[in-house]
Amino acid sequence: MASTGRRLPTLEDVAKAAGVSTATVSRCLNEPGKVSEKTHQRVMQAVTKLNYSPNFGARAIAANRTGIFGAIIPTMENAIFARGIEAFQKALVEKNATMLVASSAYDPEREAQLIRTMVSRGADGLLLIGTERDPAIYEFLRQRNIPTVVAWACAPEPSQSYVGFDNRTAAQQLVEKAIAMGHRSFAFISASTAANDRARERVLGARQAISSAGLDVEAMPLIETDYSIANGRAAFGRLAATEPLPSLVICGNDVLAVGAIQEAQRTGLDVPGDVSITGFDDIELASVVNPGLTTVHVPHRQMGQLAGEALYRLVRESVDPVRVELQTRIVKRQSLAAPGMNA
Repeated sequence: MASTGRRLPTLEDVAKAAGVSTATVSRCLNEPGKVSEKTHQRVMQAVTKLNYSPNFGARAIAANRTGIFGAIIPTMENAIFARGIEAFQKALVEKNATMLVASSAYDPEREAQLIRTMVSRGADGLLLIGTERDPAIYEFLRQRNIPTVVAWACAPEPSQSYVGFDNRTAAQQLVEKAIAMGHRSFAFISASTAANDRARERVLGARQAISSAGLDVEAMPLIETDYSIANGRAAFGRLAATEPLPSLVICGNDVLAVGAIQEAQRTGLDVPGDVSITGFDDIELASVVNPGLTTVHVPHRQMGQLAGEALYRLVRESVDPVRVELQTRIVKRQSLAAPGMNA
């Protein structure tokens, strides 16, 4: 029995209503920057009036592309990745692409499953955080010709595209600054370094700075915990129970550092008079905590934007691997001072 429903509007219907060609309608929908603002408005008015929706399924089959891009981040529980992912999405939306985002909860097996799921759902390309994952996953993506861009790190393999920064160098420079201010005893509160290359590189950078200064790197306690303010508090509590307390507690990110500051203050310690505390990332929290947190500024928004543009080009233009190393910088605030001195 034939359907009695109303016929859905077509691209030709929109073109007729707007008084333009079907090619112009297509450009307005897919590449709006290539048409005048007046024409774009007229076409979009027709689209709205007719309640037209492009047949993306048919388009995907014809072009062997879906226009869907995936981003798999380790966590959505704090602001570490928020700025970068927002900029990544904006860069793709400007290209009329669609973004899917999922969280792996720092679980490599879960990340692998999410990668397979996104590919099965038609993702044209993926943004991945950090470089460390099972080689079988990279082979899975290579066999299916799914471009990927790594962010928040620099990939050592020449064939891997990345838009990131050198975590080891950034941490090393921060600790070198503290050593120049007179610090000689250290502790490090970090995320798990086993499957997190960013966390591991930051610890290695701190150790490199300490070793290069002729200090005993083995004397630096390392506490590994999940990223959260509460875990930062608990980790600092463990350090405070030891004697003597190091003059500088280096934290692998700002969230842990804020927790450490809170616990130090709760136990009656002055920051930075009794102990200096540093972070990494320079999220908004770093500037509103009291005292202000000395940290490493990561250009999250620039990284997300460039990663989005790079992934789009890899999918649409099949360009050579894109490899962009961004620069970090130290943001000096009140939580770091010379040992035994107020900021």
